[in-house]
Amino acid sequence: MRVLRTPAELAEWTETARRQGRRVGLVPTMGFLHRGHLSLIDASRERADTTVVSIFVNPAQFGPTEDLARYPRDLEGDLHKCREAKVDAVFAPEAGAMYPPGHRTFVEVTQLQDGLCGARRPGHFRGVATVVTQLFALARPHLAVFGEKDWQQLQIIRRLALDLHLGVEVVGMPIVREADGLAMSSRNAYLSPPERARAVALSGGLRAARARWSAGERGAAALRGAVRAELRAAEVREDYVELVDPGTLEPLERADRPDARLLVAGFLGATRLIDNTAVG
Repeated sequence: MRVLRTPAELAEWTETARRQGRRVGLVPTMGFLHRGHLSLIDASRERADTTVVSIFVNPAQFGPTEDLARYPRDLEGDLHKCREAKVDAVFAPEAGAMYPPGHRTFVEVTQLQDGLCGARRPGHFRGVATVVTQLFALARPHLAVFGEKDWQQLQIIRRLALDLHLGVEVVGMPIVREADGLAMSSRNAYLSPPERARAVALSGGLRAARARWSAGERGAAALRGAVRAELRAAEVREDYVELVDPGTLEPLERADRPDARLLVAGFLGATRLIDNTAVG
């Protein structure tokens, strides 16, 4: 497994793979890898001949009061997991390599970035779109694999690849959950044991709403209410609960289609967690 540290090394390595006729898969991550990330690696290896994992805590997607400095990092552990998962190369640059002095260019996906997490984390998706565009430009992958846990991010990246004619197939993979239903996240490491026990209210609320939908409920207010009841019972501070069109992310008043998406974000102490599900 090659460890690539500069943009030039990544570009050269993937260009060689393409010249050899190999299909290149990219798995962008911020590291501190867990089973959710490993499922994305598996998906890439199934679909591509060569898999590159990027490990980069992207400063451009963190606000000034957010957790950039304390975001969990374990590069040596991540490299070990990548070797075990038979990753072909890891791209692990320093921030200065991606944003050198004089960097002035940013990418925005309008409208899709405006609501939900984008409304509460100004500039976040500009940072995401910018670094993903850089990775796509450098690696020129045939496909890139992302998790569905951040549903808004996934739709933004799909639109980015389409609108800029990047020729990258964006693959979304199902959320990987702990045994009790909590969506796997690097930020789960922040939770105290009591907070961890309460955190299952996010997935529990989504399950309750799905049960209401299966019983015939279609009203957005009632479905959102089922999620909120679980959050309140567990004393999880709601950030948002929304029912949206799965592609446009526009709010819906009724869940008349099974792929309508329920999204939830909540705080346990200072830790913000997200989750989502299709209603059907």
